[in-house]
Amino acid sequence: MNPAFVYGLLFVAVALEVVGTSALQMSQQFSRLWPSLLVFACYGGAFYCLSFVLRTIPVGIAYAIWSALGIVLISVVGFVLFRQKLDLAAIIGLGFIILGVLIVNLFSKSVSH
Repeated sequence: MNPAFVYGLLFVAVALEVVGTSALQMSQQFSRLWPSLLVFACYGGAFYCLSFVLRTIPVGIAYAIWSALGIVLISVVGFVLFRQKLDLAAIIGLGFIILGVLIVNLFSKSVSH
């Protein structure tokens, strides 16, 4: 598969996971129907996309990118949409997560480009 397509699928998977996690917050412990259905649809789509990514990118690397981007993006969504506060330690930690993903992608021989 074309590397740009594979990374595009990975980013789609991450975006679906972030939307699904946001819907999970809005579902109020699965007590609201439409957000609950959105959770299942988004997570299903995310894992479906991820399954194709794993044909090209090693599972550890793909999951590192998936989880790091998901953590950072859902933190931003939580801050913006749900008014959840991020203290300095959280912001620094998120910065380290981003730095870790950059190091893996730029310097690791495990990543297939």
